[in-house]
Amino acid sequence: MSALKSLNKYFIKYKYHFLFGIIITIVAQFFTLYTPKLVGDSIRVLEQLKELNKEEVSDILLSNIFWIVVTTLIAGFLTFLMRQTLIVMSRHIEFDLKNDIFQHYEVLTQSFYKRNRTGDLMNRISEDVGKVRQYVGPAVMYSVNTIIRFIVVIAQMYIISPKLTFYSLAPLPFLGYLIFKLSKQVNERSKSFQQNLSTLSTFTQETYSGMRVIKAHAIEENKNNDFKKLTESSKHKSLKLAKTGALIGPLMILLIGLSNLIVITIGSLMYFKGTITDIGIIAQFILYINMLTWPVASLGWVSTMIQEAEASQKRINEFLDEKPEIVNTNPNPTNITGKFELTNVSFTYPDTGIKALSNISFSLEKGQSLAILGKTGSGKSTLLSLLTRMYTIDNGSIKIDNLNIEDCNLYDLRKAIAVVPQDSFLFSDTISNNIRFGKEDATIEEIIEAAKKAVVHHNIEGFEHQYDTILGERGLTLSGGQKQRVSIARALIKDAPVLLLDDALSAVDTETEEKILQNLQIHSKELTSIIVTHRISSAKNADKIIVLDQGKIIQQGTHESLLTEKGYYSDLYQKQLKEKEIA
Repeated sequence: MSALKSLNKYFIKYKYHFLFGIIITIVAQFFTLYTPKLVGDSIRVLEQLKELNKEEVSDILLSNIFWIVVTTLIAGFLTFLMRQTLIVMSRHIEFDLKNDIFQHYEVLTQSFYKRNRTGDLMNRISEDVGKVRQYVGPAVMYSVNTIIRFIVVIAQMYIISPKLTFYSLAPLPFLGYLIFKLSKQVNERSKSFQQNLSTLSTFTQETYSGMRVIKAHAIEENKNNDFKKLTESSKHKSLKLAKTGALIGPLMILLIGLSNLIVITIGSLMYFKGTITDIGIIAQFILYINMLTWPVASLGWVSTMIQEAEASQKRINEFLDEKPEIVNTNPNPTNITGKFELTNVSFTYPDTGIKALSNISFSLEKGQSLAILGKTGSGKSTLLSLLTRMYTIDNGSIKIDNLNIEDCNLYDLRKAIAVVPQDSFLFSDTISNNIRFGKEDATIEEIIEAAKKAVVHHNIEGFEHQYDTILGERGLTLSGGQKQRVSIARALIKDAPVLLLDDALSAVDTETEEKILQNLQIHSKELTSIIVTHRISSAKNADKIIVLDQGKIIQQGTHESLLTEKGYYSDLYQKQLKEKEIA
């Protein structure tokens, strides 16, 4: 139960719902006590039939029936209120828990998402939270109802006949032992099932996202077989869990039936011996035992829900206990204008141990442009990630406007930087909303203007629904070049003082590239811009150019100065010049 302690803060938050539900439950149980008592009185009256006249018997019986109906209706109404109060509380807690998990996901750093799969993240915020809601709702409600009913009913039984109460409740300790043993199995099997469900969710999510690649390689049959294996394992684990849980209910009914048998047998013997003089007491006890039938039977179900919730909450806590490696250390606003100064910056990826950058130093004034070139894996994208503080550097310093990057307000820093990533990620939404993502209150005129600067407006106009066109997952509706240009439009509309382009023109032709670069040159006169590229044509107009190799700067200068040097830049220029001539 240790994992479920983390839910106490939600119970405290909704303490009035919880307390009101308990009060209603207590009142409802007192009304349920009247029915057995009135039934017992009615049998007692029938037993005294010879001593009373028919009219008296008829009046008493009618009065008892009337009050049985009234008390049953009141108890039913109060039970309805109890459900409304406690189940509604569980929905509030589910809402809060999902929001807390989602918000925590948002603050966790890149390394966390590299270690964990999307399907597992989704499963914990959906399936696992659903199991927890069963605990904070039905499990808590039935537990409270059971405890209060046990106290009220057993107290009433004891007042009537302590000896008969003892015999009728004798099977309960045995019942408790069985529940404990079965609950341990339920907990273990529930955890195993949820882990398998996460694997299945991850597999299906990746399959749907990569369907185009699967079809291109004609491996549908292989994926289908893999899915069958996973679902077979899931079915096996689910059946094991269901079989264990299915044992609990019949055991409850068996033991309740045994209690009824004991009441009838022992009660009859006591009546014949004269230990109890009222046969109505036996009827009352049978009703009291049957009043305990559902609470006792629900113990197994509640125990299963608690054990499943324990396993799920433990999985949720694993992620909630994750501490973000990068936190906002400065709550005060930071005004970012775009001056950068890097001194001996080194960085090693913590999850792989790969040293991506070593002793990187350069400076960039506000409004200047920088082009970064280098072979694949030379550290270009990593450098941009450090500028947005997606990772924390190992050594050296990064200063923005003469302020250490770690002393900047993290959110102001990222708001001041517009990024076009190497992998252009678009959402399953309209094109206009994807561009508006960079500026939530942007008008359609601003969206069109940004699209024109990114040279994608004419493509969008060619679609049937134009800017209202719904994109497929990750922008599958668009070509690679169109996705890149929509991403550029999204960055431009943000109108941030810093613009980072991570190989953002690799999927467009040279003619379109030239138009975009001209637009960017006009647009970015007041901006500090950094472009990662493999093309000289994208880098030649930059104020500064650096060339990276194995995480180190091997060349630095302007287009003209680097052409005079022997090295990577001039070799790449000659190579691309020849390719252009051949084309």
